[in-house]
Amino acid sequence: MSFSDAVLAPWLLVIASLIAFAVLALALLQRPWRALLADSGLQHRWLAASVAVLLMWQLRAQAVDWLTLHLMFTALLVLVFKAPLALLSLLLINLAMVVTGRVAWPLLGVNVLVTGVMPALTMVIIWRLVDRFLPDNLMVFLFVCGFFGAALTSLAAGLAAVGLMLLGASDAHALYQALEYARFLPLLMPSEAFITGMLMSILLVYHPHWVATFNDHRYIDTK
Repeated sequence: MSFSDAVLAPWLLVIASLIAFAVLALALLQRPWRALLADSGLQHRWLAASVAVLLMWQLRAQAVDWLTLHLMFTALLVLVFKAPLALLSLLLINLAMVVTGRVAWPLLGVNVLVTGVMPALTMVIIWRLVDRFLPDNLMVFLFVCGFFGAALTSLAAGLAAVGLMLLGASDAHALYQALEYARFLPLLMPSEAFITGMLMSILLVYHPHWVATFNDHRYIDTK
């Protein structure tokens, strides 16, 4: 889901953009391009995944004039490439949406915040909790991170969008629509969870070494 019309106050657009790009700067400080330059296979997978997600974003529903609903795949990108590369992908995808005229330039920062920063942060927290406190079990990782985690990232993105509307909606009718939309968030979460979980299942069975957050020696070889 992402904003397609400027229904937020200009000051909130600026603040959201500053937060989003500050987090992106922190991600870039991790120098994620070093791994890309060192591994041509990772380059191909990352570019292919970014293009695939961009194409999937074209399959979207215009719920209201200012909001479009679509699968984000943020959880999948974070699990497969870790947060820095995932955020870089989402920045490029949002830039592509702007360049192609789907989204206006002032909405770039707020969309990066909603579709990238908030769900990525949620997914990182869930992954860290699973990695530290839960048993080293393949199904635990798959269901908690792949299915449950993806659902929560969708919820985080939706709540972020609604929260921004509550803070600085420029249109009272749009604010009412945002509150009505919040009631349907539980219906949108299963689709993100199912697609992400299904793709993670395929990757963990056939190419577990492609999933950067998954230690195949820890979860498979030691069993």
